[in-house]
Amino acid sequence: MTRRLSVDKAVGRLGSELGSGQRALDDLVTEDLWLAFLRFGRRLFDVSDTPDADGLLFQYGTHAFDGPPAFTLDLTRQFEISDTNGDHDHYVQVHCELRYGLAPALEDLGSFDSWFFHVRSSLSRGERAGEDRTDRPEDATTC
Repeated sequence: MTRRLSVDKAVGRLGSELGSGQRALDDLVTEDLWLAFLRFGRRLFDVSDTPDADGLLFQYGTHAFDGPPAFTLDLTRQFEISDTNGDHDHYVQVHCELRYGLAPALEDLGSFDSWFFHVRSSLSRGERAGEDRTDRPEDATTC
């Protein structure tokens, strides 16, 4: 049976993915972050069986949240946490945010956001076959 990680391990799992490359964390470039987040996005977590229990958000735009305007790229994974009755209690988000100085080409991109959700069934193909498939892309929702 596939071992699904506990949601409380999500931050550590993303940290492991970020640290798995050839560069120190301070030296990571956008491609490094993107590839680490893709690997993190493929990991299966122990979440409820609701349609939006495990979501990935990709968003960018020019913002001035806590300083001068900057082009911001944000990669987020959101988990729904249910109470003991199975009802929604709250969300937990793990995200990476990259900020870039303003450049006309980045500003011309405008803003964008898009959600993608993992589809959870009680048994995946790998679980039925007795395989551990947590590292394979087909376990993640693709678009």
